[in-house]
Order: sequence, then structure tokens, then C-alpha cells
Amino acid sequence: MARTTPQRPVDVEQLFPELAPLRREAIRLHPRAGSPSPAESSVGGPLLWPADEPWPICPSTDHPGEWGQPGTQGPVPLVPVVQIHRRDVPQLDFPAGTDLLQVLWCPFIVDSCPEPTPRVIRRSSGTVGPVLDAAPPTVATAPEGSIPAPCVLHPEPVTDYPSWDMPEEVSEAVGVRMEELKARTGLWYSYHLAEAPGIKLGGYPSWTQEPGWPDCPTCGRTTDHLLTVKSWEYDGMSYRTWLPLEDRDSETGEERRDATGGRAAHSPAQVMFGDAGGVYIFECRSCPDRPVDHRWDCS
Repeated sequence: MARTTPQRPVDVEQLFPELAPLRREAIRLHPRAGSPSPAESSVGGPLLWPADEPWPICPSTDHPGEWGQPGTQGPVPLVPVVQIHRRDVPQLDFPAGTDLLQVLWCPFIVDSCPEPTPRVIRRSSGTVGPVLDAAPPTVATAPEGSIPAPCVLHPEPVTDYPSWDMPEEVSEAVGVRMEELKARTGLWYSYHLAEAPGIKLGGYPSWTQEPGWPDCPTCGRTTDHLLTVKSWEYDGMSYRTWLPLEDRDSETGEERRDATGGRAAHSPAQVMFGDAGGVYIFECRSCPDRPVDHRWDCS
């Protein structure tokens, strides 16, 4: 089933024409719990990984424990985060000769890994050959909140506008009008009209705190946003405009519950970064090897 983000209840660019030059396209991945195969795009699913290619290991062999717990010594296999086939997200930039994006990270990525850079791999699916049967088991002490559960995807292009990333001069120009809109309609620009929450490609990072765009260590330019992985697909405020139509209760407008009271769309990947924060992955598209960096935050 496709997932459809509701049309914004107001025309953002008509109300705030200053934002028109700042619009960016994002791809909401809309993960939902499932059993994807290596041949499918997924969050947290098995990767189309060559059987004869070594599985990536975190460069650090010393991961400090949290809250007084013992640390983890020895090799830590990276865990799958996202796999994207070009056929499913043709809007995504794939270098020539590639049609598969794979993102992995250390399961201690939040606060406990001294070598935290994720791995971003692009390859040609047609040259993979025999596929690895299964990834190495995750170390028992790894925090579950940083290991995405297997999900199938329902990619959807949407338009992002900046909130935390809004230039100061633009914020000053539109601030009064945004407050008037909130008083009149209850719509908070940052919650309801700006950038898409959840797990997405491109657009603006869905920051929980002040932005922290990394610079490329090779060329020095500001890197490009590749992927946001948030703890929740929406929250108690943003569901009004970001909960897909297919997941809504026709009477309340809130998420439709299953027989056990569960909400399939709220946190399908079962990740939790700090206190409902996110991990943001960046790459430099000006450098041939596309250096990668990341940031994370929490509320």
C-alpha cells in the first residue's frame, strides 16, 4: 500500500514567499514492519551483500558503557540501516554505474563510539554475484535503540522547508506572520509546515536541536544531507499534517490502532536515540569519494 502525506492545509509559499527559494525535495521512506529480502529496499533489512566481501567492522574495539555499565571490548560488526534500490527512489542521486545505496553504522553510534562515522556504500546490484546468507550477529551489549528493525518501504517525494536551518534574515522577516498563523489556525510552522519528520532521504535534517552541519574534511565545503533517521515518524503535534492518509482513523484523524492498540506508523523501525532524537548522515558530493560524516541529537 502506498503512503500519502496530506496536502499542507495552507499554501506555505503564498503565505511566506521568502521560503520559496529554500524549498528542497525529500523522500519520506515510510518504513513499516515487515520481512524484506536482500533484493528489496528496506530499513534495517538484509543487505544485497557479496558473499566474498568482508562485512564491515567498527574501527574501534573499545566502546564505553553507559550509566556505569561495563564497556564492550573487541570487534563490533556494523548493522544495516538503509538499503535503497534506484528503481524505488529514482529521484536519489546515484553515481554512474551504481543503482544500490547501502548505509550501515556502529550500533554504539549514539554517545558510545569513538569512531562513529557510518559507512555509505554505492554499488551495482548486477555485479554482486552470490549474496551473503546473513550478516554477523550483533554484539549482545549493543543498545537496541540504535538497531533498526526490519521494515519494508513506501517511498514518497515531499517538499521540505527549513525550520532550524532557516536563515536568520528570513526568520526575522516571516516571524510575525507565522505567529499570526498559529494564533488563527493552531498550525505551528516548525511542527506542521516545515521539514518532514521520520526516516527520509534528502531535504533538510529534521533536527531536534540546533543544526550541526559538518564540513568536508577533504575540500572544506559544507556537506550535503543524505539521510535522517528519527526516533518517531511523527509526534503528538506533527501528526496533523505528517501522518499518512492511509494510516488515519476516519473519525479522529489520529493513527488507526490495531487489535492490540499498537500504532504501526509511529515508530516502525523501533529506534530511540537519547530522548526521541535522531541521527543525520551527510556526504560531500563535490569530492569523488564522497566523504561521510554524521551528527546526532536528542530532546
